[in-house]
Amino acid sequence: MNYWLIKSEPSAYSWEQLKKDKKTDWTGVRNYAARNNLRDMKKGDLAFFYHSNEGMEIVGIAKVVKEHFQDPTTEDTAWLAVEFAPYKDFKKPVRLEEIKKDPFFQTMDLIRLSRLSTGKVTDAEFKKICALGGVDLK
Repeated sequence: MNYWLIKSEPSAYSWEQLKKDKKTDWTGVRNYAARNNLRDMKKGDLAFFYHSNEGMEIVGIAKVVKEHFQDPTTEDTAWLAVEFAPYKDFKKPVRLEEIKKDPFFQTMDLIRLSRLSTGKVTDAEFKKICALGGVDLK
């Protein structure tokens, strides 16, 4: 299994909205590196759901339920989408400032590639952030 981070401004699409919808297509990605991350996501992979710009915190974990397909918001075949479903709520959101303060996370995509809308997360990063957020994955 691989781990990821997906970003959305809560005013555009929030964690609460994903839980209400029960699943969503992650569309509109127009950056090649972010698109490549979508292409590499596999069914069953987990992704942190990060509220960007407003809140700036990881609030939950989504699960890939459908691997990449043509993004329905464009006719350009270069762009992909992935379908996600909510998996777990964080008991306590993990704020970006908390992540930035910890030297352990300095090589994390969220810090190094801060403008990227989808990023890779290592196994160790995933476990540590889950612990900070009070999430038990068992």
